[in-house]
Amino acid sequence: MQIDWNGVFVPSLGIAEIVVRGTLMYLGLFLILRFMARRQAGHFGPADLLVIVLIADAAQNGLGKEYQSVTEGLVLVATVVAWEYLIDWLTFRFPALRPFLRPPSLTLIRDGKIVEEAMRKEMLSMDELSSQLRQQQVREVAEVALAKLEGDGRLSVLRREKPQATGFNVENRT
Repeated sequence: MQIDWNGVFVPSLGIAEIVVRGTLMYLGLFLILRFMARRQAGHFGPADLLVIVLIADAAQNGLGKEYQSVTEGLVLVATVVAWEYLIDWLTFRFPALRPFLRPPSLTLIRDGKIVEEAMRKEMLSMDELSSQLRQQQVREVAEVALAKLEGDGRLSVLRREKPQATGFNVENRT
């Protein structure tokens, strides 16, 4: 259990090179994401999370000396973002590809009744569903005409005209 104190405190790169690499990676990522990643700000689906993780990994390598140049890290980040853009473009341009490129929505509530099979398929508990409904300002499942779990993970809710009491109140769920 020896500690290499020299390796802990003495940088393997010059301080100036670290500052230049950090600056270039930040500015490069800023420009790439500024001009290519504007879709659905504030909403992250599984594909968006994948892109963020891949960008973080690519950028991390470019910040250190694992790559020989910052350019290699930026090219890798640009490649990941370009693939995400291409998939979004294909989904928009060719509707026939949508079922293969984006997950379909799943009905969780229809006409005030919970679709148990869909809940099991998504392994969604009643507490999780209740929490999502409360975020949509829904007090009872009976108020819901249709609730769908969208492909990006958000819950969309359409209310009924006149709710019929069922006794299932989402406010009492914890």
